[in-house]
Amino acid sequence: MGLFHIAQRQTPRLYKTKVSVGIKNCDALDVAKIPCATLKEAQAALLEYFHCTRYIPFMDAENMSKNSPDFLRKLLERVHVVKDVGSSMRRFLRYHLINEFEPFFESLGLKPCEYSPFLHRDLMFLSDDSLLLENYRVLCEFGIERSKIGLIFKKAVQVFQLEFGVLPLKLQAYQELGLSESFMVRVIVCSPCVLIGDVDMKFIKVLEILRSMGLDYGWIEEQFSEQDSYNWNTILRVLNFCSATCSSSELVSLTIQHPGLLFESSGYAAFSLITFLLKLGLPIDQISSMFRQFPKIQVRQFVSNLNKCILLFHEIEMEVDEIRKFVRLYPLLLGSCRLYKANSLFSYLNVGKKRLCKYIQENPQELSKWGIGSRVEPLPNSGDHVESQRLKMKFFLDLGYGENPDMMKKAFKVFRGRGRELQERFDSIVNAGLDKTTVSEMVSVSPQILNQSKAVIQSKIDILVNELGYPLSCLVTFPSFLSYTKQRVRLRLAMYNWLKDNKKADPDLALSTIVACSDKTFLNQYVNHHPSGPLVWQDLKAKFSMGE
Repeated sequence: MGLFHIAQRQTPRLYKTKVSVGIKNCDALDVAKIPCATLKEAQAALLEYFHCTRYIPFMDAENMSKNSPDFLRKLLERVHVVKDVGSSMRRFLRYHLINEFEPFFESLGLKPCEYSPFLHRDLMFLSDDSLLLENYRVLCEFGIERSKIGLIFKKAVQVFQLEFGVLPLKLQAYQELGLSESFMVRVIVCSPCVLIGDVDMKFIKVLEILRSMGLDYGWIEEQFSEQDSYNWNTILRVLNFCSATCSSSELVSLTIQHPGLLFESSGYAAFSLITFLLKLGLPIDQISSMFRQFPKIQVRQFVSNLNKCILLFHEIEMEVDEIRKFVRLYPLLLGSCRLYKANSLFSYLNVGKKRLCKYIQENPQELSKWGIGSRVEPLPNSGDHVESQRLKMKFFLDLGYGENPDMMKKAFKVFRGRGRELQERFDSIVNAGLDKTTVSEMVSVSPQILNQSKAVIQSKIDILVNELGYPLSCLVTFPSFLSYTKQRVRLRLAMYNWLKDNKKADPDLALSTIVACSDKTFLNQYVNHHPSGPLVWQDLKAKFSMGE
């Protein structure tokens, strides 16, 4: 048949056309709204043209004229109706060529957007593509409905490119293997790939195994979906896995109860699930046991649920090894739960990431209560929260806030973090070499310094002392140093040192003067005092923004 090409535009006419009063508003013309008599006249004229003028067999011509509504609508929009639609259509078709492939493909069940890529660039008449017509007619004579042939075309266009006489031999080969014509009609519509190449032995092997299990062809036909396209190699691999890990009776029961394991997405969903669980380290016998207890849901949905659970675990910052362990322990539970998203669970349960992560690990079965559509109750207050509040109160009392309610309320607003965390941050400053009384005074002046993690506080002290060479005592007079970013501190000090080297800055400026002032003030009072200052500032800014 040669290659398919995108169709060229019709040859433009050199005169204006009109439409009849009965079919106005062409831009929105709907065949369903065309008067029945008008529609029948148009279809009869089209049938007469296809059969009598173009010599297309009557059954094919009738199918094309009655089952190509989109083509007929566009044709009626172009017809200049004089007396009646029938005679006007005949006159139009006498002087205008039409692309016969359009109504042909549409009558096979294809939409214009589906068949347009298959239209020939240079052909307009069906008779010019004898190979296409030959294979089409072989399929019709075999018993396949014309309206279903479009599905075959979409799934396996190569079937219509087979040389003369090849397709009948392929069909005969399957019949000689004992497959009935009615069964093969269903198979070809759903899986036309069996007609490409030699006899598909993977397909035959799958049938042999299913038949040996006592499943008849009728049951097998029921599992086929015209919307799917089957890869018999993948189906056979899943079937072989189940055969190797289940007893004969278990395999029969599993196949009857969950045919989707084999036929849904050509078994690809089940195969990808098996591969994923094997990579996680799940033993084969455990995977087999899981399939025998498989829930009454689609395999695709099971895989989707499992993926969403893993995503939730990642969002609540569960360790990777813990996620692997959790999936290995509870694959059925995770695949059966269609959970709310993480943000929704935070809101419904009134928890944060850490507590939710810990709660799930300690109470895995609770996941089944958090499915979409379920009423999710907030978790009860934990003992950890009560203990944290106690430690926080003790910390505030030690800082000298007293038991005045207003003072305590203010302290709770100022300091963020658990009681134990606040104490650890405070102690990290003390352990750097300052006494508790001094640090308490520093916190009173700049309470925000304790709103950073212990690690961040320690790293900033290290930069101050070991990198910039300042004494620790600088923190006593300038405790808010710990609130500024590392990038800001390094940038300001690097610029200040450059200015000192170029005699454009006082060598004894206080640390607070260098770091605390705004960028605008720092530029005006120091950087701009040297002609090259702004350029050096930009270079340093770029350097430190890159993390150097």
